[in-house]
Amino acid sequence: MASVKDNLMSQVAEVLPSSGNKITIVGIGQVGMACAFSILAQNVSNEICLMDVFADKLMGEMLDLQHGSNFLKNPKITASTDFAASVGSRLCIVTAGVRQKEGESRLSLVQRNTDILKNIIPKLVEYSPDTILMMVSNPVDIMTYVAWKLSGLPKNRVIGSGTNLDSSRFRFLMSQRLNVAPTSCHGWIIGEHGDSSVPVWSGVNIAGVRLRELNPNIGSVEDPEKWNEVHKQVVDSAYEVIRLKGYTSWAIGLSVAALASSILRNSSSVVAVSTSVMGEHGIDKDVFLSLPCVLNSNGVTSIVKQILTQTEVDQLQKSANIMSEVQNGLQF
Repeated sequence: MASVKDNLMSQVAEVLPSSGNKITIVGIGQVGMACAFSILAQNVSNEICLMDVFADKLMGEMLDLQHGSNFLKNPKITASTDFAASVGSRLCIVTAGVRQKEGESRLSLVQRNTDILKNIIPKLVEYSPDTILMMVSNPVDIMTYVAWKLSGLPKNRVIGSGTNLDSSRFRFLMSQRLNVAPTSCHGWIIGEHGDSSVPVWSGVNIAGVRLRELNPNIGSVEDPEKWNEVHKQVVDSAYEVIRLKGYTSWAIGLSVAALASSILRNSSSVVAVSTSVMGEHGIDKDVFLSLPCVLNSNGVTSIVKQILTQTEVDQLQKSANIMSEVQNGLQF
C-alpha cells in the first residue's frame, strides 16, 4: 500500500545529501547557539549541523530551532554527537571550550582549551577536508594557531573570529561620543583579541575626516578629550558583560554570522580576523593575530597593508611576542 507521501508526490530526482553551504557549529553553549541563531536568522546558510558531547541539550537545541523553521526559510537543522554528521561542511565553526570566568584573562584558558581541540579539529577535517575552520574559542588567536597545527590545512583556511568584534565595539563606542551611526564610524582594532589589542588611532575617521587631524593627541595619554578611554572600554567590554550576565553571546554571534556570510557568499569583505601574520609589520614570530583581511570562499586571500605609526607597530609586535611566549609553553 502506497504511503501518503507516495500518493502526494512523485520523485523525479535523487535527493542530494547537502546544499553546498553547510555549516557545522561545534559547541552549543551560549556562544555557539548565538552563532547558530544569527546565521539562520540572517539566512547565511540553509543547512546547520550542531555538535556537542551533551546529547540531551543538543537534541533540545536542535528541536527548538527546528520548530521555528517556518519562520527561517525552511533550513535543514541537524545535530549529533558523532563527527560523521559534519561531513561535507563548507565551514566549521568551533566555539567549544572552557568558559572564561569573571576576572579571568583569555590567556589563562589556553592549555585547557588546547586539550579540547585535540579531540575536535582532526575529526572535522577528516569528514570535511575542503572546509574552512573558524575558531571562536578563547584565547582565540592561540586557539587558531593550535587549530592550524592540528588540522594540516593551509593557513588561509584557518581563521579566528579575532578583533572583528573588538572593532565593532570600538565603532559603537565612537558613535556614542560623536552621535553618529556605528556604521558611519571607521576604525580598526588589530592584534590580539584581548588585553594587548591595538587601536589604530592614525586611521580613525568619519566621512574620510581623520580624527587625528582634528586632535593630534587622540588616543594618547596627553589627549585632553581622553579618547584612550574608548580603547580601555573595548578591552574591558567582555569582562563587564561577563560580570553582569555571566557570559557574552549575542555580539560574538552576530560577528561570526557576518564572517560566515563573507565566506559563503564569496563577498571579499575586508574584516579584522585572526590570521598568520609572520612577515607583516616586521613580525618575526609564527603567530596568528588580527589584521584587516580580504575574506571570501577561499578563506583569507589578502591582508591589507595598513600604514601604521611606529607606536602602533611597536604595540602590534608586542602583541605578537606575548602570543609567541604563550605558544612556546603549549603541549600538543
